[in-house]
Amino acid sequence: MSIPKQFMVAGVAAATLALAACSTGSADPGSSPDAGGSESPASALSGSLEFMTGTSVDSELYVKYEELTDAFTAENPDVDIELVPSSTDHEGELKTRLASGNIPDIWMTHGWSLLRYSEFLMPLQDEEWAASLSEALKPAMVGDDGSLYAMPIDVDIAGLLYNADVLAEAGWAPEDITTWDDFDAAAADVKALGKTPIYTAGKDRWPTGLFVDWIAPGAFDDAALDAMLDGEFQAYDYQVALDKIAQWRDADLYNPDYSSATSDDISLALAQGDTAFSFLMNFVAVTAFTYNPDANIGFMPIPSADGGDPYLVGGEKNALGIWKDTESPEAALAYVDFLAQPDNLSQLAQAAGSAPGLTYATADLGGLQSSFDTYVGVAPTVPYFDRIYMPNGAWDAIVSTAEGVLTDQMSMDEAMSKIESDFDSLYAQQSE
Repeated sequence: MSIPKQFMVAGVAAATLALAACSTGSADPGSSPDAGGSESPASALSGSLEFMTGTSVDSELYVKYEELTDAFTAENPDVDIELVPSSTDHEGELKTRLASGNIPDIWMTHGWSLLRYSEFLMPLQDEEWAASLSEALKPAMVGDDGSLYAMPIDVDIAGLLYNADVLAEAGWAPEDITTWDDFDAAAADVKALGKTPIYTAGKDRWPTGLFVDWIAPGAFDDAALDAMLDGEFQAYDYQVALDKIAQWRDADLYNPDYSSATSDDISLALAQGDTAFSFLMNFVAVTAFTYNPDANIGFMPIPSADGGDPYLVGGEKNALGIWKDTESPEAALAYVDFLAQPDNLSQLAQAAGSAPGLTYATADLGGLQSSFDTYVGVAPTVPYFDRIYMPNGAWDAIVSTAEGVLTDQMSMDEAMSKIESDFDSLYAQQSE
C-alpha cells in the first residue's frame, strides 16, 4: 500500500509525545491556556441542553460525561443538561433528527464535523482552546478558511485489538502478525483452542462496517484512491474487504452470537480471554479493563492487503459540535468550554482510550499505553476510508453490505452491486 501524503494523518507522533512520559490524567493549568471560557457568574447562565453523546450508557466515557456534567450544573444550577446515550445507530438517528428539524443542542460528530455537519454547527475557531487543536486532526476538522466546528475530545487512533494471552496460548505474539496470511493462521490456531478468533457486534450493526474501514486502505494504490476521489468506484479494490469478511465467515471465525452481540459483549470477551481479535476502536479495550484490570489487551497495526507496511487508522471521533440555532447558545458554549479545560479534557480522553484532541491535555492510557508507545508515530496512520473516499451518506450502504456478506444473506455480486450503485448516486448528489 502506498499512502498518499495529502491524506496521511499528520502530526500523530507530536500529538502523543506527552503520553509516554505521563503518569497522571491531569495537566498543569498554569502551563497551558485557560480553556475554560465560562467565567460568567452562575446566574448569567440558564437554559436547557440536549447532548447526544454518541457513546453507550455503560461506557467509561459516558460515566465521565455524567461526572463532569454534574460538576458543571452544580456551578450553574439554572442550566439543565440531558445526556443522551448512543443508540445502536447514532449516525442514522442523528441524520433523521437533522432532516426533521428536531436537532439536539450538542452532538458527537463521529468524524464529520466539517464535511457533513458544518452547515448545522456553530463555528468554534475563536474559542481559546481552538489554538491548541492537535495537528493530527487539522486535515479532517479545519476548513480551507480556518473554520472549526467541533471541540475534539480525542484523536481517534486504532488498529487491531487483541488479547495477548489468547494469542500466546495459540502460539502467537502480536508482533508476529504483519500480513493477512499471518492473521489467518493465528485465527485458525485460536479457533483450534475452542475460542472465538474474531468478535464483532451485529446488534449494534455499525461495528460491522469497520471491517471495510480497517481493510480497504491496504487494498488501494494511489491511482485507485485518486479515482475514488474523482467519483469512479474501484470495485476490484473495494471487494478485497468484502472477500476477507466472506473468507472469515466460511472459516467460522466469528462469534456465533453475532446477531445479538453488542460492543459491550466484545469488551467482556476480550477481558475474559474468550476472543483474540476485534476490529473496533479503543473504547472497547477501555471498557474491557473495567471487567478485568489485569487483561493483557492492546492494539497492533493492520496488515496491508497489497503487501505494504501495516498501518493504523485515525481521525476525528469524539468531537462535540453545537447547533448553530440552539436556544441556549451561551450555556452550550460554556459547557463545551468547561469540558475543554485541561484536567477535564484529560479525563475524557483517558476514558475514551485515546490521545487528547487538544495539545495541552494529557492522558495515562493504562493498559493501552504500551501499544501507543510502540506503534503511534512509528506505523503510518491513514484516515478512515469512508470519511475520505466514500461520498456523504455511504455509511449505511457500507454497513448493510458488510453485514449481508458476513451473515451470508447477500451474495458477493449483490453486495458489490449495491455499494457501487449507492456510491454513484450519492457522489452525483454530492456533486450537484
